[in-house]
Amino acid sequence: MATRRSPKLDKKLVVETALALLNEGGLDGLTLRAIAKELNVQAPALYWHFKNKQELLDEMATEMYRRMKDGMPGTLGATWQEWLVASNRGLRAALLSYRDGARVFSGTRFTGTLHAVEMEKMLRLFTDAGYTLAQAVRATTTAYMYTLGFVTEEQGVQPLPGERREGYDIDERARRMADFPLTAAAGAEIFEDYDRHFEEGLALVIAGIEARYGIG
Repeated sequence: MATRRSPKLDKKLVVETALALLNEGGLDGLTLRAIAKELNVQAPALYWHFKNKQELLDEMATEMYRRMKDGMPGTLGATWQEWLVASNRGLRAALLSYRDGARVFSGTRFTGTLHAVEMEKMLRLFTDAGYTLAQAVRATTTAYMYTLGFVTEEQGVQPLPGERREGYDIDERARRMADFPLTAAAGAEIFEDYDRHFEEGLALVIAGIEARYGIG
């Protein structure tokens, strides 16, 4: 019987394997041991590339960003509002394509400087529109954190598009909350129609930025 040969192990292959396994078992089920098994190597072999799981998550988030970057909007001719809408829509779509995608992204540190290219364009767009650098940073990070938090909650209910966790039946929730009619009715506004709710929330963020800084 032929012996299965291990692939040539490098950082890129480990990350690609980790992202594939993420969609199978989620972040909690993603371990260096599971990745090593999939690659047909011993777990210590992975430590040549990553000292711990956090380093792996940092590189996974960076790879997710690389894949997302091609769909990011250009800044030429765009208003800051148009850029903010398009970039955060793109971020949400990218995170939703991975089980626990928002949790992987949250709190990680990008490796390299690829993200700085887009960040520089974004900050230039805002400062050219009249924002100070501090205002530009606050505006863009607020929108980013809104999207990250929104998708984290969204994936808590729908881990992947088309899936729904047990316990989030709207009618059953309304029956349990019958003594609290407004809270009961709010269920459909919290746990359904995420596309519409995301767009409305993002519009609120943009309107808040305009109102706070007085720059349209």
